[in-house]
Amino acid sequence: MENKIQLFEKQQVRTAWDEDSEKWWFSVLDIIAILTNQPDYKKVRNYWKWLKNKLKAEGSEVVSNTNQLKLVAPDGKKRLTDVIDVEQIFRIIQSIPSPKAEPFKLWLAEVAKQRLDQLQDPELSIEQAMTDYKRLGYSDNWINQRLKSIEIRKDLTDEWKRLGLQEGIEFAVLTDIIYQTWADKTAKEYKKFKGLKKENLRDNMTNKELVLNMLAELSTKEISETTNPESFPEHIQVAQQGGEIAKNARMELETKTGKKVVSPLNAKNIHAIESKAEDMKNEETKES
Repeated sequence: MENKIQLFEKQQVRTAWDEDSEKWWFSVLDIIAILTNQPDYKKVRNYWKWLKNKLKAEGSEVVSNTNQLKLVAPDGKKRLTDVIDVEQIFRIIQSIPSPKAEPFKLWLAEVAKQRLDQLQDPELSIEQAMTDYKRLGYSDNWINQRLKSIEIRKDLTDEWKRLGLQEGIEFAVLTDIIYQTWADKTAKEYKKFKGLKKENLRDNMTNKELVLNMLAELSTKEISETTNPESFPEHIQVAQQGGEIAKNARMELETKTGKKVVSPLNAKNIHAIESKAEDMKNEETKES
């Protein structure tokens, strides 16, 4: 368990990274202190005691799922402290009216994303990505496709930024719509279909899936540049139109080949198949 002090608007939040579950745990008291703008920890503890009783009365499982970890207390000593994960924090935020709720949500999402990116997503730079993907056993052909998909994804997010969309929830919603339109699955359903948890979905796509997802995102970007959507519902419509182009291509390919494009194969399966094919090729070369 790795303990770390993180800062939200210069206020300390005690956290711990659990390697086994791949999740952050956050000090409840630190979060409440921020949301209530209360520097007195005695009052913060009383507030948490009151909130726990309130949540229990409402039948919430947040309190029963609270864990305790030894974190450094304000007096410098390590003490057992109530900690909760990201999902539980969002439930608590709903119960505490605070002007800091939205900026704290964005901060929280960024904290979670940064660590998972470090562990699961080698998109940090093109050169680093190539090194990481090779180390993970991906073929050169797949890597070339993946790097192109990173470029196309960035073009799309740059377009969204140009039109004033917010990173985080708005990007996630539109991305989910693109997936659901062309692949008939939300990102969550797609990952479950492939047997994934925290892994990056695109890192576990086959070449065909990557190509069609690129087509969907490229089409969405092109349509957006042409129509300049102003409201979020208009952006949703554009994402659906972009995804529809890729869906039509997917259906035509499936009709012509009789094979499904959206595959349960993940990176581990793909590497195993490629490795077996390579071994067979080497054996044939030896025999000849």
